Amino acid sequence: MFEPTSVAWPPAPIRTERLVLRASESRDRAAFIELFASPEVSAYLGGPRPREACERELPETPERRPGLFVIERDGAMIGTIELNRRDPEHRSRIRPDAGEAELGYLLLPEAWGHGYATEACTAVLGWYADARPGEPVVLCTQTANDRSMRLAAKLGFTEVQRYEAWGAPQWMGMWSPGAPPVRWHPPAATPGP
Repeated sequence: MFEPTSVAWPPAPIRTERLVLRASESRDRAAFIELFASPEVSAYLGGPRPREACERELPETPERRPGLFVIERDGAMIGTIELNRRDPEHRSRIRPDAGEAELGYLLLPEAWGHGYATEACTAVLGWYADARPGEPVVLCTQTANDRSMRLAAKLGFTEVQRYEAWGAPQWMGMWSPGAPPVRWHPPAATPGP
């Protein structure tokens, strides 16, 4: 979890050209359910949660926890961005001594392809660089998730390593304030038999 004692939470809403990044509110509940129950959103995250379970378990006012931003466009939630501190219980076996913040994001499928993830993540990374000067951030994704791999490169994450987890190849990148963005290119197709 993000360290609430070191940074005031929730911060004032972060405004970008098209988005508002803010703490969650009760009006966001339906969008949270859509995110968690969407097969498209969770394709690289282990699959969707059953809608009935989401309806039953999600409180009327979704959790307002440090590090969780709602992405709002035109007054409606379109996704979330989260910064979680990689505490000892949740650090990967790949970097067991690292306690960086980890960036995660989810957007509803209708928000894909418009540059909202880039805009929102850039704003949150800028906010984080001001709140925690000089501290790096990591991002993990499946290598098969081309959209996330392209976004990581666009944001300036550089590869730390690749590893196998949850039955699939994974990628871990690191971002440091002021890092120049790099271009990511998908791996060349391997010839078939």
